[in-house]
Amino acid sequence: QVQLVESGGGLVQAGGSLRLSCAASGNIFIINAMGWYRQAPGKQRELVASVTDSGLTHYADSVKGRFTISRDNAKNTVNLQMNSLKPEDTAVYYCAADYCSDYGCYDLGDYWGQGTQVTVSS
Repeated sequence: QVQLVESGGGLVQAGGSLRLSCAASGNIFIINAMGWYRQAPGKQRELVASVTDSGLTHYADSVKGRFTISRDNAKNTVNLQMNSLKPEDTAVYYCAADYCSDYGCYDLGDYWGQGTQVTVSS
């Protein structure tokens, strides 16, 4: 079974930075893309950023210019550098992957990790 494990969350002041990391493990045949979702209390989960195997990136409008996603394809890891953090960035951040394993294939929004809490104080 594939596992996605996030790390790097914490408490920071507005304007500060955090770097989230995620590692995928298991019997993975291929990872087409990896990304980050977040969910704040009372709100729907939203896609924050994603990156394909070829390096094509996507960012939510709310984080453009502040967040940077990067991926190490060989290590099946993805990072999210978050700068100029705002209180509205407070959420649980989830790693996700578009991948195929011995069990099956999943789109980016079909499977995600346990999450890591990011709290930004004002």
